[in-house]
Amino acid sequence: MELYAGIDLHSNNSVVVVLDANDREVYRKRLPNDLGMIVEALRSCGPINAVAVESTFNWYWLVDGLQDAGYATRLVNTAAVKQYDGLKHSGDFSDARHLAHLLRLGILPTGYIYPRNARAVRDLLRKRSQLVRQRTTQILSMQNLLARNLGVQASGNEIKRWQTANIEALALLPEQRLALQSNLAVMQCLDEQIGTLEGAILKQARLLPEFHALRTVSGIGEVLALTIALETGDISRFGTPGDFASYARTVNSRHESNGKKKGEGNTKCGNKHLAWAFVEAAHFAVRYDAQIKRWYQKKASKTLPVVAIKAVAHKLARACYHVMKTGEPFETARAFS
Repeated sequence: MELYAGIDLHSNNSVVVVLDANDREVYRKRLPNDLGMIVEALRSCGPINAVAVESTFNWYWLVDGLQDAGYATRLVNTAAVKQYDGLKHSGDFSDARHLAHLLRLGILPTGYIYPRNARAVRDLLRKRSQLVRQRTTQILSMQNLLARNLGVQASGNEIKRWQTANIEALALLPEQRLALQSNLAVMQCLDEQIGTLEGAILKQARLLPEFHALRTVSGIGEVLALTIALETGDISRFGTPGDFASYARTVNSRHESNGKKKGEGNTKCGNKHLAWAFVEAAHFAVRYDAQIKRWYQKKASKTLPVVAIKAVAHKLARACYHVMKTGEPFETARAFS
C-alpha cells in the first residue's frame, strides 16, 4: 500500500496526516515536537513513500531526523502552495492533508534542503551579518548623539578608532559621555566577536573551490565571496543563469499584457542575503573597475542610478553563475561588453 505523509510543523507541535493511494486518511493527529513520537507514529502506519514537511523557520531538527530515520523527506515551498480559494473552513489538519495530497500527485512545490554540515557554516555567516548590523546601530547612535548635542559630524571609520579618552575629551555632560561609553563598549565587543566568527568561517570557506573562483569577480572580496558561495549551495540546482539571477533577486518583477505593465510579482521571492551581496558587489565594481564603471555610467544616463546599479548586480549574478559552474576566472569583457 502506498502511503504519503504531510506534516504541518509549528513552534510547539506538529500536525501529521497520512493518506493512502486513494486519498483516504490512514492517520491524523496533533503531536508534540518530539522526533521519537513523530517517527513512531509514521512507522505505525506502515512503509511510507515520502513525507512532506511545511515549516517557515524551525525545520532543521525534523527534516534531519526524518532523513536519518530513512524517510524520503520533502521540504515544502510555503510561498508556492495554494489551496482552493472557495474553502469555507481550513485549519492545520486540512493543511497537512493538502500537503500529503499534493505529494501523492507529484505536484508538491518543494524547497532546497541545504546539506546540514554546510548549513552550519552558512548560518554562522548569517550570525556575523547580524552582529555587523548591530555594530552599525551603535555607530549610528553615537553619531546622532554628537549631532544633537555638539553639532558635530563624525564618520563611522573615525568612531571605530575611538577609545575612552576620545569620549572624555568631548564637551558633554557626564550622562552623555556615559551613553557614548556604553555604545563604544558594545561596539568593541561586537568587533571582537565578528573577528572570531570571520576567522572560523574563512577556515571552512577556503576549502570551497567556489570561494576561490568568486574572488576573481570584480567587486567581490572575501566576505561577499563567502556570502555568495554559502548562500548558493549547490550551483547545479539552478538550470540557467537566469534562474540563479532570479533567486538572487536581481531580475525585474513585472507583469505585462499587450506591452503594458499590469502589476508586479513577488519581489521578495528569492534569497535576501544574495540580493544584498550582489548589490554590494555592484557598488564596489563600479568604484574600482573602469570598464564596469563606463558600462554603469552609460546605463545611468538613460535611467535612474539605482536601476543602473541593479543592472550591474544582475550582470554580476549571471557571471558568478558561470564562474561557480565552470571554475573559470571572471572576465570583465565577456560580462560587460
